[in-house]
Amino acid sequence: MHYQGSCHCGAVAFDVEGEIDSALACNCSICARKGSLLWFVARDKLRLKTPEEAASTYMFNKHVIKHCFCPTCGIHPYGEGVDPKGNAMAAVNLRCVENLDLDSIPVHHYDGRSH
Repeated sequence: MHYQGSCHCGAVAFDVEGEIDSALACNCSICARKGSLLWFVARDKLRLKTPEEAASTYMFNKHVIKHCFCPTCGIHPYGEGVDPKGNAMAAVNLRCVENLDLDSIPVHHYDGRSH
């Protein structure tokens, strides 16, 4: 399936391909504050519709995940990192994807606070 998403003001926008079978809710210090629901896809399935420079990046702790956010409205539409096998991945914030019924998507809880 093809999905579109963006930050609140639209300065950071994207298209993404894939099947949303579940979301991940993490309780680490940043995810808990953002309240995001994450869907992980191969990074090449996420295509930015706006210039990469439109998003700011925040990295913390081990500096391995790029938390991308809009410097204008502050919304975090996606993040970038690598999976355990070294594949480039995107963590799409499903709350930023248009026309989704979030209540129909199973949510798995991850204890990121303990890792």
